[in-house]
Amino acid sequence: MTRSNELVQELIDLDKKHFFHPTSPIKQQQEQGPAFIFTEGKGIHLFDVAGNKVIDGMSSLWNVNVGHGREELAKATMEQMTKLAYSSCFATFSNEPAIRLAAKLAQVAPGDLSVTFFTSGGSEANDTAYKLARHYWILKGKPNRKKIISRTKSYHGVAMGSTSATGLKAFRDFTNSLAPDFLYVDHFSSKSLRETIEAEGADTIAAFIAEPVQGAGGVHVAPDHYFQEVRQICNEYGILFITDEVITGFGRTGKYFGIEHYGVVPDMMCFAKGVSSGYAQLGGVMISSRLYKEFTELSNGTLLHGYTYSGHPTACAVALKNLEILEQEHLIENAQFIGQELLKGFQWLHGERYIIGKVKGLGLMAGIEFVKDQNKNENFSTPVSPAVVNEAAKRGLICRAVVLDGQDILVFAPPLTINKEEIGKVIEILNDSIKAIEKNVFESFATKE
Repeated sequence: MTRSNELVQELIDLDKKHFFHPTSPIKQQQEQGPAFIFTEGKGIHLFDVAGNKVIDGMSSLWNVNVGHGREELAKATMEQMTKLAYSSCFATFSNEPAIRLAAKLAQVAPGDLSVTFFTSGGSEANDTAYKLARHYWILKGKPNRKKIISRTKSYHGVAMGSTSATGLKAFRDFTNSLAPDFLYVDHFSSKSLRETIEAEGADTIAAFIAEPVQGAGGVHVAPDHYFQEVRQICNEYGILFITDEVITGFGRTGKYFGIEHYGVVPDMMCFAKGVSSGYAQLGGVMISSRLYKEFTELSNGTLLHGYTYSGHPTACAVALKNLEILEQEHLIENAQFIGQELLKGFQWLHGERYIIGKVKGLGLMAGIEFVKDQNKNENFSTPVSPAVVNEAAKRGLICRAVVLDGQDILVFAPPLTINKEEIGKVIEILNDSIKAIEKNVFESFATKE
C-alpha cells in the first residue's frame, strides 16, 4: 500500500470511528466510509484526497457564492484576526466590522429593512426571528399573538424552533417533542393562509414565514402574485411577514435578495450562507425601521436574547469582503444571465430524456423533476434522483436529490462564478447520467414483462 493509499485509509477509519456526520445516513458512513474527503477547492471545483476533481454543483450547501479558494477572503480573515479576532457584543459592546456590515446590509436590503441582529447561521437566524416576533407582541400588550405559520415543503433549519417551523414533515419527525404554536399552510396557496388565520383567529398569530424560493424542499418557485397576496393578507390581519433568505440571499436568484423578484418588503428577513460564502459562520435577521422604532420605544431593561458569536468581528470582516467581491465581479448579474443558460440546458434535457418531467429555477437555483410517464406526470415507485446523483458523482458532478414528501427532484445551486462553458459541462454530465439511469429503468421494465 502506497503512502497515499495509507493516508486515505487512515482518514476513512478515523472518520467512521470519530465523526458523527450531519444530515447523513449513519449506516452508509459506517459501511462505505465518507463519499469524498475534500482537501482543496478552486472556483467551481473541489478536489479530494484521492486526487479526484468534481464540479461543486451545489455550492456545497447553497452557500459558496463567490466560489472556492478566494485568497481575498483568506487575507481579510488574517488581517482581522491579527487585530481583533473576537470580542463580545453583549452589554452594548461593539466592533467596527459588525457596525460596517450592518450599515452595508441596510444599504442593499429591500425597502426599510435597516437594522440587523447577527447570529452564527441560518437556524439561529430563524429561531431569532420567531423569538423577536413573539417578544414584539408581548411588548405591544398582545401576548396571545404567538403562533408562527409556515408553508408545506419549507425548510427553515434544525434548531428547535426552526425544526418546528419546517414544513417537511420528516425533519419534524426526527424528534418527539416539537415546539408548540407552529402551523403549516399549502406552499402555493394564499387562500390556505387566509383560511388558517381565520380558523385560528388573527389575534393568536404572531408571524408568517416563507422562503422566496423553497430550496431544500425542491426548488419551488412561487406562482405569480403569490407574495403580493400574502403581503396583503399579513397587512390586513396585522401579522408580521418574515422572509427566509438563508439560501436565496446574496445573488443566488439573480437579485441581491430573492423577495426582490416579487416587489414586496417583509417586516423581517433572515439570512446566512451567501453573506460570507461559507468562509465564516454568519447569519442574521434584518428588521424594518418601523419595527425597530417600536422595539426602542417599548423595550425596558436588557433584551434577553443573544449568541456568543453575534457580531463576530472576523466573520463580519469576511462578509464585508465577500459582498465587495459579489459587487465588483458582477456575480449577481452573472447569476441571472447564467441561470437562464442553465434553465435552457435543463429544457434541452427535457426534450432528450424520457424520465424528466418539469424543469424549473430562478437564477442559479434550479431543479429537475423525474417521472415515469411524462404525459401522466406519474412518479416512479422508488425515486430515481438518488441514482442520478450517484451517476453524476462518478462523472465529476455533485448535485442533490430531494425525495421527501413524495418528491423526486434533482436540485442545483452552483457558485455564482460559473460560466457558460462550465454550464455546458454540467449539462453534458447530467445527460450521460440520466441516460444511464434510463437504460437501467427500461431494462428493469423489460425484465418484469
